[in-house]
Amino acid sequence: MKNSVLYSIIILLGVSVIGLLSYIFIPHLLLMNHNDMDMMEMWTEQSDSPFIGYSKAMNDHCKIMPEMSGCEPYNILVSQKSNNVESTSEVNISELMQAKKVEIVELRDGDTYDMEVTQVRKEIWNDSVMMLAYNGSIPGPILKAPEGTKVTINFVNKVPDLETTLHSHGLRWDYTMDWVPKEMMGTQDPVAFWESFQYELEFPDTGIFWYHPHIREDIQQELGLSGNFIVTPKDANYWNPVNREETLILDDVLIEDGKIAEFSQDFANYILMGRFGNTMLVNGETDYSLNIKKGEVVRLNLTNVSNTRIYNFEIPGAKIKRVWGDIWKYERDSFVESIVIAPAERYSLEVYFPESGEFEIQNNTPVSNYTLWKIVVSDGQVENSYLDTFNILRENTEIIADIDAYRSYFDTAPDKEIELDMDMNMNMWNMMMEGESHGGIEWEDEMGMMNKMHNSNQVDWKITDKITGKENMNINWNFNQWDVVKVRIHNKKDGTHPMQHPIHFHGQRFLVLNENGKQMDNLVWKDTALVKTWEYIDILIDMSNPGEWMVHCHIAEHLSAGMMMHFSVKEN
Repeated sequence: MKNSVLYSIIILLGVSVIGLLSYIFIPHLLLMNHNDMDMMEMWTEQSDSPFIGYSKAMNDHCKIMPEMSGCEPYNILVSQKSNNVESTSEVNISELMQAKKVEIVELRDGDTYDMEVTQVRKEIWNDSVMMLAYNGSIPGPILKAPEGTKVTINFVNKVPDLETTLHSHGLRWDYTMDWVPKEMMGTQDPVAFWESFQYELEFPDTGIFWYHPHIREDIQQELGLSGNFIVTPKDANYWNPVNREETLILDDVLIEDGKIAEFSQDFANYILMGRFGNTMLVNGETDYSLNIKKGEVVRLNLTNVSNTRIYNFEIPGAKIKRVWGDIWKYERDSFVESIVIAPAERYSLEVYFPESGEFEIQNNTPVSNYTLWKIVVSDGQVENSYLDTFNILRENTEIIADIDAYRSYFDTAPDKEIELDMDMNMNMWNMMMEGESHGGIEWEDEMGMMNKMHNSNQVDWKITDKITGKENMNINWNFNQWDVVKVRIHNKKDGTHPMQHPIHFHGQRFLVLNENGKQMDNLVWKDTALVKTWEYIDILIDMSNPGEWMVHCHIAEHLSAGMMMHFSVKEN
């Protein structure tokens, strides 16, 4: 009897010591900087233990008492082991059709276009990986149509075990064709294997728009499902004259051991920072290039379809003019050195190449530099020179006149205020977790292992209405058509994991009036705006489009972790 009591005391003391050590060391692991995390990953690669400080005795104890302090990383380990699945499913990659080059499809009013989702084989460097494609290409075809055009898309899903939708990002059109699933308070059911949907579209605004799924974007966008709509203007003088126009879709993909990194059907992973890729793609290619002539002016239409990565797009040696963003032109053209483009944002740039030679398009950030693709400029003769027009910074009087009707609202108090933050579903998170922020942006995954080991079962990213206290889909704003609504969006300063968020409003257009109190001096209508770490922005929304709509973060993993809300615009 005495021995039993003694053994019990020893076991209890042992568990207590382990718990105390876990309490001391686990928070340290959570606050590791980037170099520490790299060392941790290197250590785990050389060890049979899943993380520093791992104890088999503690692991066994946590199976019985998972709620005990210090059991959090062991609970994460159990969750990951039981839920990870291969992203490629059970498919023989060699038997799949090779992904095609992106094609441009010209649509006219009343046209019908067939689109299907299939599995394809994609060559990325020396690896063959399974990806998803619209009509066989990654990204999908560039659908080009005049402003005001109405078309029908016959959509078919040919991928086993996949449910998907086709959302038209940025279009101010019928909300019943926004293709948001009912579980997100939309109107459609997802399209299952061999099911179809007839999709009616109208293009009311000139510009660059894009299409993508609105269900498990963390998987489906990463695997290649995205594409552009280019809506051409009725006015022949809408754009400045250029020698040529190119559409560039910027993306990245995470490759591990010769295949796309694992997903789970049960949850979204890489949930803290979002999934950063280690391979950059332009129009689906790792070695995209363009040949032009010295003296040409080229219009570049940019779209960022990455899950989370922000690009600082620049072309050293070329002269760049920014003319357009998201919806319509800026009030004034402006020369820029580079352009910061967040997930889901679009920009139109005019670029002049004064000399022959090789120019690199770069993603040049404070922490990394990638060459995305190359432009080879030859000494050939330019048939038409647009240099004189290019050098003029045009004032867009029609845009200024349109915005004039809203200027009386600029200095009013916000009608609504929301806050962006994160909750953890475990008791260990009583401290802040931060990556490296440069100018309010985390350009790379600075939390390596921590990001990888957390998922949407453990993390809730949230939007909170500061007036009512309601969160995410419990928020349900109601407006009337033609209301003008000022919204202040706070990125919580003392949140659990402060980082930037690209916030997208479906079905409407808005102006970003200021960033952290600094007034914008060159306005443009947008549908997606970046809210940097610890900052706030004021936006003015033109509630012109009736329907049931969403607001959400366009980091795919954050959306999958609940960062979305609903608003209604009633027709007058």
